[in-house]
Amino acid sequence: AEQAVAVAGGIIGGILLFVLLGITTYLLWKKFCCLFSYEKLINPVKTTNASAFFQDQANSEVQLKSTSRSRSIPFIIPPTLHGGDWIHLTNEEQVQEDRDPYMTSHSGPRSSFHSLAGAYVVGTINPDLYKFPEDKSETDFPDGNIGRLWFSIEYEQESERLLVSLIKVRKLQPPADSCSPFVKIYLLPDERSYLQSKTKHKTLNPQFDENFVFQVSSKILLQRTLKFLVYHVDKQKKHHLLGQVIFPLKNAALTEDNKLIIWRDLEKENLEPPSEHGDIQFSLSYNDYLGRLTVVVLRARGLKLHEESPAVGVYVKVSLMNHNKFIKSKKTAALLGTPNPVYNETFSFKADQTELDTASLSLSVLQSNKGEKTLLLGRVVIGPFMYTRGKELEHWNEMISKPKELVKRWHALCHST
Repeated sequence: AEQAVAVAGGIIGGILLFVLLGITTYLLWKKFCCLFSYEKLINPVKTTNASAFFQDQANSEVQLKSTSRSRSIPFIIPPTLHGGDWIHLTNEEQVQEDRDPYMTSHSGPRSSFHSLAGAYVVGTINPDLYKFPEDKSETDFPDGNIGRLWFSIEYEQESERLLVSLIKVRKLQPPADSCSPFVKIYLLPDERSYLQSKTKHKTLNPQFDENFVFQVSSKILLQRTLKFLVYHVDKQKKHHLLGQVIFPLKNAALTEDNKLIIWRDLEKENLEPPSEHGDIQFSLSYNDYLGRLTVVVLRARGLKLHEESPAVGVYVKVSLMNHNKFIKSKKTAALLGTPNPVYNETFSFKADQTELDTASLSLSVLQSNKGEKTLLLGRVVIGPFMYTRGKELEHWNEMISKPKELVKRWHALCHST
């Protein structure tokens, strides 16, 4: 019995050993077959030329490069859309006709790049993806426009130089058919000295491209204002002012290596002589939806400064009143003593529409002095019929009749308190 068990165990062990040898042999054979298939793929083929491929797609192939360290397997794109007919467009792009994308042709060689239907040639750009907003500054001009001026400014901190580039002017409206324009550039408050461009002859759209330099300290830079006066020279050599641009430097983000290109519409200069105590220009706007009253203090001119007092600055105080009761006030920055300060500052007040019949605005121009009381240079009140008449009442009513629109006017200052 023991011999029979031993014989049976030997037979079973032999069978298991034979099975293991068979499995091992099969795995080695499969591995050898895979290696043989891999070695067959690395035979060198023709080099692909990208430009030649698009000229003759039948000859397009992929180049395989082998090195001593590693061998490459060719990358092949499945020819899914091979069955489409290629249509040659005028811009040398190639697209396929719309067909069933899953239908493939069984005739002819399959090119690996034949499936790139609707794609752009390698290295080109689809222009529709890179459309930038159109610059309409030279085409969109408001009604009544008398011209538009382009310039750039840059400030060199180390040398304390303000670089001004006069670029061009467009759509001038001269008194005669022909126009020979030039531009004077001031750095206010200094109105005694200026820089002047060359005269351009017989053109309504002069191109200047001239550079100018002003020496100005960084401490007072933001208190200065650029003023451009555009003139026309007639046949008798007389100068006719066509318009002006006022640009306070505090409105510009002047930093090192930052060149700003700016355009502004020309404005007509107020040719009326200043009032006794000077004039102030500001804009009014009322937003009935938000219940917001907006005041934009633009500039003043012809101010009668108190020369006997050491002036520190001139500023404008804007006060909102209701039933002659003070509600709130705001004031501009103080500018160095000049009779023609430019502010360009915006203030907003909360005012319900029901309060407009009893509300009013007071704008006071004040001169601050060292160690002395602030001096009133002039004042103007804007409001409804209850408080004002004339131009001040007209300005208020026009603001109400044109909601959300800025209404700009000049007003004479008075010295009454």
